Amino acid sequence: MLLVTIAWLYVVLMMSLAEAMSPQGTVLGAVFTFVGYGVLPLAVVLYILGTPARKRAIAARESARDRDAGGHAPGEPVAAKREEP
Repeated sequence: MLLVTIAWLYVVLMMSLAEAMSPQGTVLGAVFTFVGYGVLPLAVVLYILGTPARKRAIAARESARDRDAGGHAPGEPVAAKREEP
């Protein structure tokens, strides 16, 4: 997914540069092109595609909290004190 994101940003960057270098284009138009075709759509798509990972992380946090409902730190229990005979 990261490769597709980088490739799309590269394409949009090239579109923006073409807009900025064009005799009819402006730098402001290039910025709007980059934001409108690149940043905003990618932010929405990545947010939607990241939803399952966020749900898994929330569930893992809640299950870890439920396992430790006694309020004690997870780990090995303390061994009994050994007495010499």
